[in-house]
Amino acid sequence: MDTAPDAVDGLRDRLAAVAVPADATPMAAYMKGRFPFLGVKTPARRLASRPLINASKRADIDGVVDTAYRLRSQPEREFHYVASDLLAANARRLAVDHLDDLRHFITTDSWWDTVDALASPTVGTMVLAHPGLVDALDEWIDDPDFWLARTAIIHQLRFQERTDVDRLFRYSLRRAGDPEFFIRKAIGWALRQYARIDPGAVRTFIDAHVEDLSPLTVREASKHL
Repeated sequence: MDTAPDAVDGLRDRLAAVAVPADATPMAAYMKGRFPFLGVKTPARRLASRPLINASKRADIDGVVDTAYRLRSQPEREFHYVASDLLAANARRLAVDHLDDLRHFITTDSWWDTVDALASPTVGTMVLAHPGLVDALDEWIDDPDFWLARTAIIHQLRFQERTDVDRLFRYSLRRAGDPEFFIRKAIGWALRQYARIDPGAVRTFIDAHVEDLSPLTVREASKHL
């Protein structure tokens, strides 16, 4: 892989070549005007970033993380998405200490698009590889930054039968009274996903705590029950 500055410069050239400037405004509007866009939609972005992603798998992992930082320092949101894809592609190689870097990315320029792209694909994969990291997530669930709490809630989305059900239910109750939309939605999402594995357990949990959970959470969690 090229050095991080060269990699980012090369990516900018490839993204600029496929950008549709007319798409930039509606893409920014969809994200409530929080971030500027080049106008590169997901399929084109992934094709343009493929050389970088493929090369990263043979690169030193600290260099990969450095590249993610450089990507996140770019103003346009497409670079932030590539940073998430880069980290997810190398998640199994990330070390315990890299969780601090993930915390930085989750809490910087935060919105659901980048947070969700990091939570399950990367943080979740790191937890499976390094089970001791759940101690940090036990702290994140109580963090005043609700994006960290959301990450803790949904990090097990891909775990299926490996889901720590006690932790899932405990986290759900810990933030059940939170007024934040993105927390209530996350709890419902996490419960709905596990209901694909054990619908009875989720139904029993909802019935036992229906007064604690928000209507939004119950509605989301019950979609496939």
